[in-house]
Amino acid sequence: MTQAQREDQQLLFHPYNIMLVLLLFGLSMLFLALTLSYAYTRVTMGVGTIAVPPLFYLNTLVLLGSSYTMVRAQRAYLNDNTLEYQKSLQQTILLSVIFMGLQAITWAWLFKMNQVSLSTSTASGYLYVISIVHLLHVLAGLPFIYLFLKAAKKHMVDPVTVLVYFSDPEKRLKLRLLTLYWHFLDVLWIYLVVFLLIMSFF
Repeated sequence: MTQAQREDQQLLFHPYNIMLVLLLFGLSMLFLALTLSYAYTRVTMGVGTIAVPPLFYLNTLVLLGSSYTMVRAQRAYLNDNTLEYQKSLQQTILLSVIFMGLQAITWAWLFKMNQVSLSTSTASGYLYVISIVHLLHVLAGLPFIYLFLKAAKKHMVDPVTVLVYFSDPEKRLKLRLLTLYWHFLDVLWIYLVVFLLIMSFF
């Protein structure tokens, strides 16, 4: 067992780990409640279907890309690759901003075409709430990625500070948890798109 693996085992019950588990459980319950509420309303009240906006599929690829760049950042951190680490964090931020921009474009188009508004139907309201809540959680994760990037640029200036930065077990833990959070948002978005697609046929 390597030194890093022993340190990871010691941090297994770290408060950050517990906080992330509770956060992901809470988010899972929130989105499960929203989607089941829509399914129940759809069946019992016969509300209209939700046509999944085409840009939602493109956004799925963008979010998958940001998840991949987070994996690359974590791998670069473990391999002490300074340039790749910073580059991957920058790419993750860029892809996340693109994701949010595409969401804004999607909503602008839907409102312009009068396909979605809070007053048109209950189904429209669910689509609005579900996608906005997910977007807010992407937005909530961005400052943490920026802080990692800022810290890297500040401390990775010479071999000594680079060594200290990459050998910090708590920093490695935080990066791993942030990566897991980003993967969770990715899986959650795919679940939402697939759920809305299935419901559109009923």
